[in-house]
Amino acid sequence: MTEQKSTPELQRWIVAQIESGHANRELLRAMLASGWDEDVAAQALSDTREAFLSEQDRLKHVPPATPVPEPHLCAAPCSVWIGDHEVAVLMTLEHPRLAVFGGFLSDAECDELVALARARLVRSETVVGSTGGAEVNNARTSEGMFFERAEHEICKCIEARIATLLNWPVQNGEGLQVLHYRPGAEYKPHYDYFDPAQSGTPDIVARGGQRVATMVIYLNTPAKGGGTVFPDAGIEVDAVKGKAVFFSYDRAHPMTASLHGGSPVLDGEKWVATKWLREREFV
Repeated sequence: MTEQKSTPELQRWIVAQIESGHANRELLRAMLASGWDEDVAAQALSDTREAFLSEQDRLKHVPPATPVPEPHLCAAPCSVWIGDHEVAVLMTLEHPRLAVFGGFLSDAECDELVALARARLVRSETVVGSTGGAEVNNARTSEGMFFERAEHEICKCIEARIATLLNWPVQNGEGLQVLHYRPGAEYKPHYDYFDPAQSGTPDIVARGGQRVATMVIYLNTPAKGGGTVFPDAGIEVDAVKGKAVFFSYDRAHPMTASLHGGSPVLDGEKWVATKWLREREFV
């Protein structure tokens, strides 16, 4: 006699019956009538119901999806227009929602942004979710600074390109942040959205809602290392001067697979400009 085992088909049937409101005893009676061994049927019913309820509980705590910036890539173009020139579409992914663009900035534009930022660099900080403030964190070993939105003509130009590329209002973006990584510096994997469970998050999102997307622009090419890694996707985007990587997250939850980090700079240095996009106008 063949030993009976629970199957995916049986589990799907049990879930469908649970969703229809049938009680355990009804399901067990039906399974026995279909020839299932009582012990196997009872165990399958118990395990499947537990998994189903666990998933339902998890989904209760998943924030609802929100609209996000989105480049026009549905036709799989090789390049896209960003207002004043074409940029190459080097890579796209659906999960996480990610796209890499070549030639977003010229070499001269990268150099100009670095020069403007250099004198204002301070040790990078991370957001403290419990207070809404910021602190130095060993997970982030770079130097950085923020420009005000449209502070310089180059900032205004970059912001206009991002708005055109991502179909998202300029006013919904934070000011550009420029980061400088010395040899050995890195930013360990993290999420850019603000954790809803932290007590300081309501004060942070009051300025423009949640962060919903990130644009990282490489301002130089490190001699070695310094790429942007996406652990959930198993990929790393190499840092090349003028290239940009965009990724979005439609809710503040790990299910977006938007975990990412700045890999250590193994030789030389790395300069990047980061633009965070909010749900609504950032003030």
